[in-house]
Amino acid sequence: MSHSGQGPSPRVVEGWVSLRDAIADGQRRLAAAGVPSPDTDAILLAAHVKGVPRGRLLLHDRMDSQERTAYERLLTRRMARVPLQHLVGSAPFRKLDLAVGPGVFIPRPETELVAQAAIDALRALPEGERRAVDLCTGSGAVAFAMATEAAPTQVTAVEVDDAAVVWTRRNADALREDIAGAGSRVDVVHADARTCAADGEPLAPLRGTAAVVTMNPPYVPSGARVRDPEVRDHDPAIALYGGPDGLDVVRGAIDSAAALLQPGGLLVIEHSDEQGDEAEVGVPSLLELDGRWRYIADHRDLARKPRFTTATRAMDAR
Repeated sequence: MSHSGQGPSPRVVEGWVSLRDAIADGQRRLAAAGVPSPDTDAILLAAHVKGVPRGRLLLHDRMDSQERTAYERLLTRRMARVPLQHLVGSAPFRKLDLAVGPGVFIPRPETELVAQAAIDALRALPEGERRAVDLCTGSGAVAFAMATEAAPTQVTAVEVDDAAVVWTRRNADALREDIAGAGSRVDVVHADARTCAADGEPLAPLRGTAAVVTMNPPYVPSGARVRDPEVRDHDPAIALYGGPDGLDVVRGAIDSAAALLQPGGLLVIEHSDEQGDEAEVGVPSLLELDGRWRYIADHRDLARKPRFTTATRAMDAR
């Protein structure tokens, strides 16, 4: 019997199937369902079922009946466009493996460039001056990358969403030994990035102390239709949509960043490829009009699309 005419099913021998056949079958079916990376996803799902890293999958040649049943369930859900990261329970980010699932935004490869800009800035500072704040932290990807790669660094990770902050704290617990071993510290704060540094708010004591502030805010315009079902149907709306022009949260978070940064401190903001330096209303133009920033520069991702903006807090901070 074949699946949707996409080729023969794996041959079953005494309750087990060839791992190679099972993966090939999965690749055909995922491709037929329109999954963007069927070959890789079928392999990663098989590795998850076998409980081994992808690189050790070649050491196995069979999938028993119980594993085959589990693999079938995962394939069916992936064909329905449930994100791969939700199915395996984690997402890679730079040198980290982060727990993710329903209720938290899945970190993207593009955001690794945002983290790199922040890490470079922190590494250039004396160890005692490395203090960073990550606004709209979500899973904590950028915060934990800074803590482990620019160590020792004191990081405050800020997340407003009740569901997402559970994942932030879960990752903080899982990475506790790595962070402590690096001599770093990450404090997770449940607060609104737009108001967290105002009088009486949790980050008010940190005003004027941060060397770096990062943010990957919601920046999709509220009326826009997100094409990918993995994003549209599974990433939380609060992490995606940022008001009519997508910049509502950015505007408020810029105020927080200006309050938190010391004069000369660096701000790094991720944005969509339509909110860069060529946009009439984009992140660079917002910072220019704000008046509290110098050395504003927009940066492109590996696909040469506008992806994030950096700016330095003016020395004549007000």
